[in-house]
Amino acid sequence: MFPYEEGLTLLQGTVHPTYSREEVLSIQEFSRAKGMEVIPLVQTFGHMEFVLKHKALWELREVSHCVSTLNPHNEKGVKMVMEMLRQVVELHPGLSTLHIGADEVYMLGEGSESKLWLAASGSTVEQLFLSHVTKVATMIKEIWPHLTIIIWDDMIRGMSQDALKASGLVGLVQPMLWDYTPTLDVDTTVSLLEKYCSAGMSELWAASSFKGSTSVFTCVTSTKRHVENHLQWLKVAASLSAAVNLKGIAITGWQRHLKDEELCFVLSNSNAAVESLYPGRKLAQLTVELDALLCSEEIRFFENSMFVKGWFSPYHQQRKMVNPLICMQIQSQASTCLVMIQQKMEAWREEMVRLYQESTAQEWIEEHVRPIIAPLHRIIEEIADCVKEMMP
Repeated sequence: MFPYEEGLTLLQGTVHPTYSREEVLSIQEFSRAKGMEVIPLVQTFGHMEFVLKHKALWELREVSHCVSTLNPHNEKGVKMVMEMLRQVVELHPGLSTLHIGADEVYMLGEGSESKLWLAASGSTVEQLFLSHVTKVATMIKEIWPHLTIIIWDDMIRGMSQDALKASGLVGLVQPMLWDYTPTLDVDTTVSLLEKYCSAGMSELWAASSFKGSTSVFTCVTSTKRHVENHLQWLKVAASLSAAVNLKGIAITGWQRHLKDEELCFVLSNSNAAVESLYPGRKLAQLTVELDALLCSEEIRFFENSMFVKGWFSPYHQQRKMVNPLICMQIQSQASTCLVMIQQKMEAWREEMVRLYQESTAQEWIEEHVRPIIAPLHRIIEEIADCVKEMMP
């Protein structure tokens, strides 16, 4: 969604139009007016799908079949990452904090260059991870010494306190610990934060989520689940020693789990006081209603209903031997279901495009509505063909 320029135009979105430079600036201006500081996140190691999916950049992958992880030994990849960072930083005037990602660096150490490096140096995959992150962070500090740098913590969670002290990260980056579950283990999380602090990284961040992290294909957010997650984080914050400087919590909102995966973003809220202030309340309500309709037994299992299985089975269809009267009743029921879905979907689309791009609305319909209505359309058409054969 970022309007990358010059040699990085390849990274711009195509299905969904990118933000314009003016929109990026206006988002920051609006945020400042509301007392919020914008901290951009630019992935620099893992979750590079939006970069490494492009054929021209396949050579920068750690292994050919993993589209998410950058090869840390390829200088072209490091140079590209630094150019991405430069463009983002320059379009954020007055920036003071930058998040460089570095979470879930899958398959690291599996590439041929990494295997050679590990064998020659006698180092571990942890050290390979640290070498790239410290390299990128150090380069950032050299260009923008005033910037505070944040990284996700999951790749360093298993490291000992001594390893963290010797990692090169102390004084260079601030870890952000993420956990989006309602069963977040308070004692374990507190111990982890205290370990980071004892290793010299006392300035720390937390990350929860308010939508999207429940599953890859969530249509309606489970508000209860996210509230419980935040309540657990409050217990963590209350249990930390005075030495830990918990600087803030990132309340993340997900559109997708990974690049090119299904949308998982619509927010639901049942609190009337909040709804009165929430611009998306009508869309949330319509989404709940449309989702309930699509998931109703009458519609989702229409093909398995008694009438369809009894009077319009594949056997009947293949031989075009049907009872016209009953099949026309089935056809009428299917048509009624389609009308209900169409009416609800049009109301939903009208509200959706007020808040999202048309392409986003269309994608959601293709993912969630089309698979449900396709069997209904098929039954209507096939009954019409069969009945035609059975009537003068």
